[in-house]
Amino acid sequence: MQTIALGAFTVTRIEEMLTPGFDPGFLFPAYDEAILTRNPDLAEPNFLDPTSRRLMSSMHSWLIRTDRHVILVDTGCGNHKERHMPGFERFHMLDKPYLRHLAEAGVRPEDVTLVINTHLHIDHVGWNTQLVDGRWVPTFPNARYIYGAQEFKHWRSPEGGLVGMPGNGPVMEDSVMPVWEACQVDLIEDGDRILDGLSVELAPGHTAGQMFVRLESGHHAAYFTGDCLHQPMQVCRPDWNSRFCEDQAQAVATRRRLLDHAADRNALVFPAHFGAPHTGYVRRTAEAFRFEPLTDAA
Repeated sequence: MQTIALGAFTVTRIEEMLTPGFDPGFLFPAYDEAILTRNPDLAEPNFLDPTSRRLMSSMHSWLIRTDRHVILVDTGCGNHKERHMPGFERFHMLDKPYLRHLAEAGVRPEDVTLVINTHLHIDHVGWNTQLVDGRWVPTFPNARYIYGAQEFKHWRSPEGGLVGMPGNGPVMEDSVMPVWEACQVDLIEDGDRILDGLSVELAPGHTAGQMFVRLESGHHAAYFTGDCLHQPMQVCRPDWNSRFCEDQAQAVATRRRLLDHAADRNALVFPAHFGAPHTGYVRRTAEAFRFEPLTDAA
């Protein structure tokens, strides 16, 4: 468990699970096997499981610490939750040592001051709550939870996200709404500053109200990308959307904007699902971009 120092901030990955996930041809409808020939690093076992030929998929939180705050960006899938969505069976009734991993980083649930959900999908909000005496209650009792105002509205609207992804309904019921009902939620808008050096930017496409988190401290910069990026393949092929992106054209535009920012700023990117080493830099190439993993990141 490596901690990365970025000016006034430190960042540590808190693992929930790291397993083979989707077949690349399923996750990316535009998938072309030739990408592995042109970019052989993408076929390494940390990104593509050699046995199943499925993409390695990490579920984790990014733990950001300052001298005053303990912040979690996204909270994985959560334990003991019924997940019957086709394709997401590996998230059903989990019993993972996420809180133990958090404790190994020196953090108790009551120490967390902020939880930022980049969007409200099944694998980004799970540890928002835990089951206590038959009820879903906030896992982090002293934290303010930050939801994008547009994202929250999108999933609560009869014409919103549940039309295309009805299986996310139980996620709202057990992982999103209990925090709202506990009055621990702050709704934020595009460009809002969370605290000095930490802000959010609207990143629509994957969902209508997805956000990415921007960190800036001195000469350091970083982006916590949510699902603007699912896999390193999308750095090389920003025109490839996942099958779960709601607005295909907007998702590509948002991804290109993020990659441009990251390359121009020499910023670290902290995606939500990349295999080891889970973080790295975006570099320009003659054709587009490439992903440069951060050496020795854990």
